[in-house]
Amino acid sequence: MKFIEKPWGSEEVIEINDKYMVKKLTMKKNHRCSLQYHDIKKETIYVLSGDLKILIGKNKDALETKVYTAGDSITINPGIVHRMEGLTDTVYLEASTPEMEDIVRLSDDYERD
Repeated sequence: MKFIEKPWGSEEVIEINDKYMVKKLTMKKNHRCSLQYHDIKKETIYVLSGDLKILIGKNKDALETKVYTAGDSITINPGIVHRMEGLTDTVYLEASTPEMEDIVRLSDDYERD
């Protein structure tokens, strides 16, 4: 298992192989990941605990917002703009295709490229 510190929390890579990847993520309260999309990667988010706000849409100017709680899930297809934000300390699973570096950041609170 690989543990990765992030400015918004952390990621634990549970499994990665040539077919899929599974991660356990912790999003700190009042923090959020970058506004992003993936060219290839398809991911499913499953909330284990906490309240996770997800902004999602076809482009950054047409985003819908929904709050996900324990037991809720969403699948995000390639090309779809999204951002996760912790309304509380939140733990969730991400099951996806294995393209770990496939991220296009449109906006980032932590000034990452």
